[in-house]
Formats: sequence, C-alpha cells, structure tokens
Amino acid sequence: MKKGEIIELEITKYAFEGKGISKIPREILNNIPAGANSTSEDELPQEGAGKSFVIFVNGSYPGDKVKAMITKVKKSYAEAKTVEVLRPSEERTKAECKYFGLCGGCKQQDLNYQSQLKYKQEQVIDIFERLGGFKDFEYFPIAPSEKTFYYRNKMEYSFTEKRWLKKEELDTDVDRNFALGLHLPNIYDKVLDIEECFLQSKESNSVLNFTRSFFKAKGETIYSTKTHLGYLRNLIIKKTHHTDDLMVNLVTSEENDALMKEYTEGLIKQVPEVTTVINNINTKLAQVALGDYEKIYYGSGYIHDTIGEFKFRISANSFFQTNTLQAEKLYSTALDFGGIGKDDVVYDLYSGAGTISIFVSKKAKSVYAFESVEPAVKDAEENRKFNAIDNVHFFIADLNRSFLSLVYQKKLPSPDVVILDPPRSGMNPVTVKDVVKLDPERIVYVSCNPATQVRDIKMFNEEGYRLVKIKPVDMFPHTYHIENVALLEK
Repeated sequence: MKKGEIIELEITKYAFEGKGISKIPREILNNIPAGANSTSEDELPQEGAGKSFVIFVNGSYPGDKVKAMITKVKKSYAEAKTVEVLRPSEERTKAECKYFGLCGGCKQQDLNYQSQLKYKQEQVIDIFERLGGFKDFEYFPIAPSEKTFYYRNKMEYSFTEKRWLKKEELDTDVDRNFALGLHLPNIYDKVLDIEECFLQSKESNSVLNFTRSFFKAKGETIYSTKTHLGYLRNLIIKKTHHTDDLMVNLVTSEENDALMKEYTEGLIKQVPEVTTVINNINTKLAQVALGDYEKIYYGSGYIHDTIGEFKFRISANSFFQTNTLQAEKLYSTALDFGGIGKDDVVYDLYSGAGTISIFVSKKAKSVYAFESVEPAVKDAEENRKFNAIDNVHFFIADLNRSFLSLVYQKKLPSPDVVILDPPRSGMNPVTVKDVVKLDPERIVYVSCNPATQVRDIKMFNEEGYRLVKIKPVDMFPHTYHIENVALLEK
C-alpha cells in the first residue's frame, strides 16, 4: 500500500472527526512499511491495533463502498479520501449546499440528521470508554438541534486576492483576483467565493453579496499578509434568534470614513434588516478578524439576544455561543447536572461573557467567575448589570497559571460546585490541581472537545473525583463537532 494508490473499500464504522473506517485483514497486505514515519504503537488509534489494518477514509459513511486514494501510510493504519462512491450508504442524503465538498463549513451535510446524531453519541461514549477507561457512568441521549440549517448566529468571511476556482471555472474568464467567502480545509491562502450559505440566515446572504458587489465595483484593494498592503480584511455578520438584530462588522486595515459611509448607506437600503454597522480597524500584520479599535457607522454598535430568561448584550468582538437555541439546552444541562441550590457557592472557570454564570445565578447563593480575556470580562459586567443581578462576581485570571492566589487575596468562599468550560485544548494541569485544592463537592465540565475533556477528567479521577454522567448536545449540525457535559462528584 502506497501513497497515491487508489483502492476499493467497504466502510463499516465511523470515527471521530468525520472519517469512515475500513478494515483489511493483515494477511492480505503485502507492502506495509515497517515503522513508517516512526509512529509508535501507543500513539496509534485503538482501531489501528489487532489483526486488521485500518484505513480512515474522508468523505465516507458506514455502508458505503468507495474508491479511495491513499493519502498517508503508517505502521498500523492509513488515511485516504473518497474519489468515487460505488455504492452509497442508505444513510446518505442529498446535500443542500452547492459548495458542499469544497467548503470546510459542513462535513456531514450529505448524511441524514438522525444518523449524524447517532454517530456523535456513539463517538462520545467510545471516547469515554476507550480512551478514558470509564465504565461505571450514566449517559443520556444527545440533545438534537431544533434547527439543522440557519442555526448559527455568527459567520466570518474573508476577502482575498487569490480566489479558489472550481473545476467548471478553470477555463472561464471569472475574476480570480477578488473573492469574499470561506477558506477551504487546510488551504489558508485561498478563499472559495460564496454567494449562499445555509448556516446563518437569508438576510446574511444578502449582506454578503451586497458587500462583495459594492467593494468590487469600487476596485477596492484587499489586504495581503505578504506585502501588508490593502484595505479589506474580513466581513463578520451576527444575527440574533430571539430579537430582530443584525450586526455587520467590516474589518479593514485602515480607516476610510467616506467609503464606509457610502457602504453603510447602500447596505441599509439593500438590507433594511441591518440594525448596526461597525468598522473594526486591524493594524496587525497577521490576518485575524479582530480590530485594534472600532468605529460605529449605524445603530448602537451592539445587538441583544436571550438565553432562557436572561438578555445579553453582544459587541462586535465579544464571544457568544454560536447556536443560541442550543445554548439554552447546554446551560440547562449544566445547571441540572450541578444540582445547584440556594445555599450553593458556584465557581465558573473560563466564564467568557458571563453567559453560564448569569444563567445559573438565580439558583445559586453566589457565583464567582474567572476569565483571562479582559474584553470578555467587561462584556460580562455589562450583562450582569443589564440583567440586574447582584450575586455574580467577575474576575480577570490567567487560567493557564494558578488562580488560587486571587481566591485567597479576595477571601472568596470555597465553592460547592465548579463549572468548567475551557477551549478546545482543554485545561492546564495546574488549573486541574487548583480546582482539586478548592475541594468542591461537584464539578460540571462543559466541553467542545470530548477527547481533551476525557484527558482532564482522568486527572480529576486520579485526585478522587468520580465520573457520574454525561450528556452530549449537538450545537453544530452537519459538522463532526460536538459539545458534551459531564458531572464529577467527590
């Protein structure tokens, strides 16, 4: 088996991160390279061990028979990508989006939604049982998303001078030097020009297309990370679900008042649903969709949405759960798992804009929230005032270092419950030890990456905390991403 070789495969299982699995008996393989890429057995997926040689196949589902091209060969497994579906799985469906297969936004749009849920739940359980070694715990059915399309409240698009051309565009006179859309998977210098996306809203598509046509007609320049010249960088659209707010945030490398005023006037006429327009000016050399400062050209510069009974102010650069409707299910699960009562002191770590802290506040005696990003803490304070809550307290703390000195300095009461919601990379071991030293009765761990969640829970387990139950919540239909809530008890 060699890189570039095309073989026929039967897909029998589905792996985390959206790859089909095919197993080939080792005795029929003739050319497995010994020790390829110096990968040790203990680094390999469990699927790669035993009597079968495993191939992870992108773009395939259980029940498929496919032609696949080998892209990587290691000692105990290989990776491949589907080049032709010879016999489709009964779980396949027709993708709605014409960009599916090119754009990296949706990986599973051609898999029916009930199957998406089934595999996500199986994968979470498998991670906990196989990687974590946990057996004696309760798991609840995955919480499905009410909407499978138009569910995102935020979309981030990029401008580029290097448009990615589809096959049918290669021999045409299409403009290759101006595109506004989404990056392709693992290709960071080119962008797929997008006219329609099913993830946010129809109004958002109108904003996207007006923005492209306006600046293209003006012959406006696009920022280059090589020359560090050019005006246009990113377009960020935020759309609320419980109110009628729609924010347009144009990220540029410099100010241009006259152009932004003309753009805003034309945008409001074309898309009257827009409630605020902001220009973030990013003077950094790196291509990040975040400004050093902002100017407001229309509206208040904020939008507002609700989770449960609470209302939140959302600024251009503040974090807010991307699927608003599912966020309520996620937070309700965390609240239920924590068993939070009127006499409980709660610590909320990685608290962001304070959404979880505020959501659980009416059940708790007091909530102490810790977050390292200062603008997020400012948003959290505004949200606390906005909801007239007086039992939540926000602190700036570096959660990659020990935050106990802050706890002791402020003479904060010990927690009964600790809620954790770290980034995909999970927790620093120092923070794990800090939480253990605080000695809470219960720990609720909310994660967007079950693999790092299990790694951290194993550390808590070694310190005397038992995994009691888990519940996945599908925040991102048509992708392999999954949120999971876990309860640990001392």
